[in-house]
Amino acid sequence: MLIGIVGKANVGKSTFFKAATLMDIEIANYPFATIKPNHGVGFVKIKDVAKEFGKTANPREGFTLKDFRFVPIDMIDVAGLVPGAHEGKGMGSQFLDDLRQADALIHVIDVSGGTNEKGEPVEPGTYDPVKDVKFLEEELDYWYLAILKKGWDKFARQVQQEHSQVQKALAKQLSGLGVNEEMIKQGIKELALNAEQPISWKDKELLSLAAFLRKKTKPMIIAANKIDIPESFDNYNKIRAKFPNKSITHCSAESELALKEAAKHNLIDYIPGDTKFEITEEGQKKLNEKQKKALNFIKENILDKYSSGTGVQGILNNIVLGVLDYIAIHPGGVNKLEDQNGKVIPDCFLMKKGSTAIDFAYRLHTDFGKNFIRCIDVRTKMVHGKEYVLNNLDIIEIAANK
Repeated sequence: MLIGIVGKANVGKSTFFKAATLMDIEIANYPFATIKPNHGVGFVKIKDVAKEFGKTANPREGFTLKDFRFVPIDMIDVAGLVPGAHEGKGMGSQFLDDLRQADALIHVIDVSGGTNEKGEPVEPGTYDPVKDVKFLEEELDYWYLAILKKGWDKFARQVQQEHSQVQKALAKQLSGLGVNEEMIKQGIKELALNAEQPISWKDKELLSLAAFLRKKTKPMIIAANKIDIPESFDNYNKIRAKFPNKSITHCSAESELALKEAAKHNLIDYIPGDTKFEITEEGQKKLNEKQKKALNFIKENILDKYSSGTGVQGILNNIVLGVLDYIAIHPGGVNKLEDQNGKVIPDCFLMKKGSTAIDFAYRLHTDFGKNFIRCIDVRTKMVHGKEYVLNNLDIIEIAANK
């Protein structure tokens, strides 16, 4: 799974990425501060299931904080896009290509209206961020269209002459974007396209198909960033009203980054996604008045005001567990939760909702899948067959022939 962070320059995209990953990257107030895509690891926050057994998990990957486990996910931050990116403006073609492998996108916008269409800083409230929501989707749709139309006339004639299935041929052409036959078939049906005569499809119909496939293969959450700026709240409500069917979440990436950095240096106790923090004994000694004032600003203007805290962790959880519909599954033993090294429930796998016991067996090891006998729910001790549908936070023991 790969989550892409997209948006214009100067909207706080790289700050969001750093807040999610704590990577040392360049954050600058000018277009194209990010030239090469940054790859990093963010985390999904789930319950630490080991707590149910009076233990604490020892993750092989990720970490635990108090009652929670943080499961790693791959993330990529590409350079800021500009209008006309699909035509190559602002190195747009290169940056769009960097997103090919992304399974979902987080579109970061400056909800304060303090960044114009070129990605230049302006007075907050002087630019309408509604335009950014439209602009990015249009850029992605036209990018998909360009790939779809590559050699289209020759392709369409060949499909028609050979009486080939257009969905099969198109899925092959667009496989690099994660498009499959079922998506093509569904798009043709919903858009009422003539599957027998693709040569008859007009540019408008091709664009509609491109937009349909983009939504299927690159689902998106809009991160309304800089919510701490006074002009932001009204703009946020305006965007929500304008796009009632889109997933839009307010956030303050800068606040999340400040809290994580402070927690990293043991100045505060803070769990990502929480609506509170506590200054530690060490923090009381080391933090100066200016720093304490900054933390208090975050407390009063973000954490006390919004039930989702800074919003960053909620967005990560929503894109993975909500939009992409993944669940967290743990391998474990009915009689022993520790591995051979004494680590408690060291592994956690993110799998698509609807995955079965046999899917999980193969995920653990091919031999487990091939030699599957049964699975056992560690909590209930119930025995299930290979068709058992897994539930979020399950702890499962797989029994297989040796």
